[in-house]
Amino acid sequence: MTDLRTYLHSAMLIACFSLPAAAQEPLSASDWLSGSVRGPQREASAWRPGDERPPTVPGGRSIKPVAESGLVGPVQVTRLDGGDPDAAGISTARRAGLPPDLWLGSDPETLTGLILRTPARLPAMTALLDRVLTTQLIPPQTQNPGKRGQLFMARADRLLDMGALNRAQALLIAAGQNDPEIFRRLFDIALLEGDEARACDIMNTTPGIAPSFAARVFCLAQTGDWAAAAISLHGAEALGLIEEKQAVLLTHFLDDAFVDDGQELEINDRISPLDFRIHEAIGQPLPTAPLPIAFAHSDLRLNNGWKARLEAAERLARAGSIPAADLRAIYAEQKPAASGGVWERTGAMRTLEAALANNDPAVALPAAFDQFRQANMADVLAAMIAKDLPDSGEGRAAEITRWLRQWQGLLVATPVPAPEMLTAEAVTAPETQKGEVLLAAMADVDAALDGDLARAGRGLATLRALGLKGDADLAQAQISLLPVMSPEYQ
Repeated sequence: MTDLRTYLHSAMLIACFSLPAAAQEPLSASDWLSGSVRGPQREASAWRPGDERPPTVPGGRSIKPVAESGLVGPVQVTRLDGGDPDAAGISTARRAGLPPDLWLGSDPETLTGLILRTPARLPAMTALLDRVLTTQLIPPQTQNPGKRGQLFMARADRLLDMGALNRAQALLIAAGQNDPEIFRRLFDIALLEGDEARACDIMNTTPGIAPSFAARVFCLAQTGDWAAAAISLHGAEALGLIEEKQAVLLTHFLDDAFVDDGQELEINDRISPLDFRIHEAIGQPLPTAPLPIAFAHSDLRLNNGWKARLEAAERLARAGSIPAADLRAIYAEQKPAASGGVWERTGAMRTLEAALANNDPAVALPAAFDQFRQANMADVLAAMIAKDLPDSGEGRAAEITRWLRQWQGLLVATPVPAPEMLTAEAVTAPETQKGEVLLAAMADVDAALDGDLARAGRGLATLRALGLKGDADLAQAQISLLPVMSPEYQ
């Protein structure tokens, strides 16, 4: 008993000196992100239980470096920080077709709010928003240093909320991984994609970057240091530095005695990627359908069943979170195992693939189109096959071909004309605050999905004034085709 008390007392001391003093919920647009641990600015030690102890003098005090002479040492120059994260991106403005001074004259806080609120339901606007979020642009000027990086985090969080994990990951890496807020997001992305081993390796070798105490405990266990994980958990519990429900979840994760007890754990109201992964590890996996769309990426892993992967890929493709080609590849993996729902679309897609290979889609295309349109996925079908369809022929297959090609912005002989209400007077682009104007115009274009074509027309005119004629033309084509792509179309 004495040894156990000594062991737990040591655990408390380790927790006191190696972990920050308080936990604070971070400000984030995505409330499902793992919480961050924040504490006073201080020196942090990378040592943890299980590592080789640092050199000490008798009495347990660490050896401090001692000057060997009174001479002035050589001057060392250290860069205080990296570049402005607001300027980070994964594509140049020229390649993205955006003005590099898009943010000029705007306040970062104003832009942050607009980015998090601007709707982008129309695929053309989803693609444009993706470019706005991932492009290297001149950062907005601000007199408040505290606002630096605010716009960058909003861009990353919006990508996460859209389920665009790959692009969010690339954007975050472009700004560097040593910032705790950036690493927190990268850690969650790794958990959702099943690559937690790499994230844990970075966390275990980088002092002060752990997203939370729970993440630290999880990674210690992942690397095989179960004793250190248990010590950290007990210490965090005793000091009240970890939520009770999460402590219970981690206890079940660390102690295999709970494996066969049949106890179903209570599910938190807010599931983080770490909670989701631990539930899976203890044999109580959570369905991804009720969770934010980013969690659907977890079902894409090859260790999941084909139906789960199909449903997740369809959900992500609908939102534009993954390329439609990825869904097309998953459809082609196997033959449908049953009928109804996703199996009907899979069978229709496989039949269409065979018809396209034989250059004879006259029968298969209408059948596939009806299946996908009924599921409100006609736009996804267009993204998958429009380029493979020849703009020729007769009958219903030819008509559907023209619709799908026009939806993707491809040339067609007889396009569906735009409604007259989309016509609006030309506008003049502003010299500054172009980003605010662009985001407002995108919200106007989105109003077409609610039937407000006059407002959408004003948004299209603004896009053209900003030099985004291609985006405006594609959006106009898609708005014109909304009736025929709708499940209610007769």
